[in-house]
Amino acid sequence: MSSVNFDLLAEELDEIKQLTLAKVGQYDADHIRRVIRIQRYSEWLGRALLLLGFWQPVIWLLGVVLLALAKILDNMEIGHNVMHGQYDWMNDKNINSMAYEWDIACDGQSWHRVHNYEHHTYTNIIGKDRDFGYGLLRLSDDFQWRLKNTWQFFTYINLSVFFQWGVSYHELAAERVFLGKKKQDRDYKVSHAILKRRFFSKGSRQLVKDYVLFPLLAGPLFLWVLGGNFLANLLRNLWTSTIIFCGHFTEQTKTFSQQQCENESQGQWYYRQALGSSNIQGGRTFHILTGHLSFQIEHHLFPDLPSSRYQEVALMVQSVFARHGIAYNTGTFFCQYGSVLKRIMRYSFP
Repeated sequence: MSSVNFDLLAEELDEIKQLTLAKVGQYDADHIRRVIRIQRYSEWLGRALLLLGFWQPVIWLLGVVLLALAKILDNMEIGHNVMHGQYDWMNDKNINSMAYEWDIACDGQSWHRVHNYEHHTYTNIIGKDRDFGYGLLRLSDDFQWRLKNTWQFFTYINLSVFFQWGVSYHELAAERVFLGKKKQDRDYKVSHAILKRRFFSKGSRQLVKDYVLFPLLAGPLFLWVLGGNFLANLLRNLWTSTIIFCGHFTEQTKTFSQQQCENESQGQWYYRQALGSSNIQGGRTFHILTGHLSFQIEHHLFPDLPSSRYQEVALMVQSVFARHGIAYNTGTFFCQYGSVLKRIMRYSFP
């Protein structure tokens, strides 16, 4: 796979993880609880301001921004990280991976199966990681070019606009629940009936909450609230999609064959995470808004470490990578996003 000393790499990265876990405690609990408070206050204030939009459109616009902020925090810094089990050690009945359900169309249990296990175990292994391209985009030469790839930039835009629904449908598409020939060798851990029930149940609850319940509660201001909820969801979808693509699909990220990863050691697994991930530079507020997925390298290396620790861990990881001659893929937001767009366009053609 490489001339890297994988045993030493594993030893050094394991040490970073253990040293960091030993420090996890009140600081991290305070961090996630503070973010949850900000998220709740943002949602309450945002929804209240949407009702005042008839008086002053600027106030309505501020309400949209605050509601979008609440949805982003719930999706990224809270939901994604809590559902990874990063805060299970707190023994909080609400802030734990089994109890938390986020404010998006995707059923939490479905996400656990596809993301927590498959993506983080088989990151960028073609044929094993269903997150690579989401079954819609050709992003490497590992896939045969097809005519539909010619317009995949527009497919990407549509995926970004409806990202929460793409994430929700991801498992059903992979299991070919509705369309496509069923794979005979697939180990179906959950029946198609259960998958469909959870998909429609969670999705319908989200639709009713955002586009029926809250608008109806607004009475004559129905359209103001309906439009505000729609724009807040759109902003959340565009932001989360962009951050996730910047962490996974820049020009520098590598793919791997199943043969390359047979009998993979811990050090080789770490190495694969390093080459299959990208970071985004920014300040503390930016990192929180990304759910600290701006430290995608560290997240892929240590997915169960509290996100509040990734920034300090990143310095140690960079030092280890430098000693082993491993590239540390990081850049500004616009640099990384531009790289993603180049990759999408590059593989749109044979």
